[in-house]
Amino acid sequence: MTENAPAVSTATAPAAGGRFGGRGLNVAIVVAAAVTVAGLALWGVQLSGGMAQTGMRNLDSWGLYITMFMFFVGLSAGGLIISSVPKAFGMEGFGGISKVAVWTSICCTVLAIGFVVVDLGQPFRVWELFAYSNLGSPLMWDILVLGTYLVLSVVYLWATLRAEAGKVSPVALRVVSVIALVCAVLVHSVTAWIFSLQQAHDLWHTALLAPWFVSSALVCGTALVLVVVIALRRAGYISLERRHLERLVKMLGAFLCVDLYFFGCDLLTEAFPGGEGAETVAMLVSGPLAPFFWVEVVGCAVAAVVCFAPALRRNGLIVVASLLAIAGIFCKRVQLLVGGFQIPNLDYAFQANAMTVTDWEGGFEAAYQGLVYWPTPLELGVALGVLGLGALMLCLGLKLLPLGSAKRPR
Repeated sequence: MTENAPAVSTATAPAAGGRFGGRGLNVAIVVAAAVTVAGLALWGVQLSGGMAQTGMRNLDSWGLYITMFMFFVGLSAGGLIISSVPKAFGMEGFGGISKVAVWTSICCTVLAIGFVVVDLGQPFRVWELFAYSNLGSPLMWDILVLGTYLVLSVVYLWATLRAEAGKVSPVALRVVSVIALVCAVLVHSVTAWIFSLQQAHDLWHTALLAPWFVSSALVCGTALVLVVVIALRRAGYISLERRHLERLVKMLGAFLCVDLYFFGCDLLTEAFPGGEGAETVAMLVSGPLAPFFWVEVVGCAVAAVVCFAPALRRNGLIVVASLLAIAGIFCKRVQLLVGGFQIPNLDYAFQANAMTVTDWEGGFEAAYQGLVYWPTPLELGVALGVLGLGALMLCLGLKLLPLGSAKRPR
């Protein structure tokens, strides 16, 4: 043991550092920055030409931007929950993943806020949200909770780094962990209430939406942490014992089962004979949103099998299962948002024009037959630019912040 100690301190740490953070990371930073700049340019086009350039209309007033907002709120909340739960309850953690998980959560929160900004139409409307805010609106609750959540995530990362240096007590870190955990659950619950309190939309108006959002956050957050940790472990950036990785994989499998159970409960309630939601379920199972539905169900089921089968828990298959889980949750967000606009509980307004329907010149039968939303190339470009910002933040954090560990995993 004594003979091996110098080898770890003098040889292993430089080797790990030499394998990560070199030219490849610098290239990734440059590419992410270029994508971000391109996205900003496209956002300028959107600002100059107006939101009419997007695929959104009055009957589909939310689209890709809000879908991505919901998705990245889940990614951020799930990552922070995974990091804070062990510290909050005095449990054994998951090795050296805490700092990476929190930084990933911060990047996803910034992305979620970015998608809200580009969806507002004009950046000055961010000021109007606070200058003319309605504190009785769930939208305002979400803005306040999301901002608080971002600040708490930064404080939590700072406290974790200071605790490693011995300058923050374990008790103080535990208090911050509890507050961060509560805020992580709350931010996703409030986001769910924005939709579930809308009585005019059948797919949204359910009390199950808040716990369903939290379970989805745990799925995609855990999956994202697994992908990032496996990649950084292979690159020598962090040290993580195999048992910690397998515990995370088993947790992902459990979260997938819970999320699929909630989905099944909602579908059964809607589709039961005599119920009013049969048309909604048909739209998901065999209608225009069926590809998203089956990608979610089949992908999450396959991911759960990989998580629970010991023979399949290999790094490559774990990454594939994690990506399937993330894709499944994204498809769920698409179904929820787009599907919620397709079959409203209230009758449409009588007046029809180019901004309310998809084909108003062809009569009412043609007007409402193509309501399923699809983003325009401009929306896709702006969304890609926001994703570039998140990738830039992640790479810069890995390069400049002390998030890794010196020892290479065995």
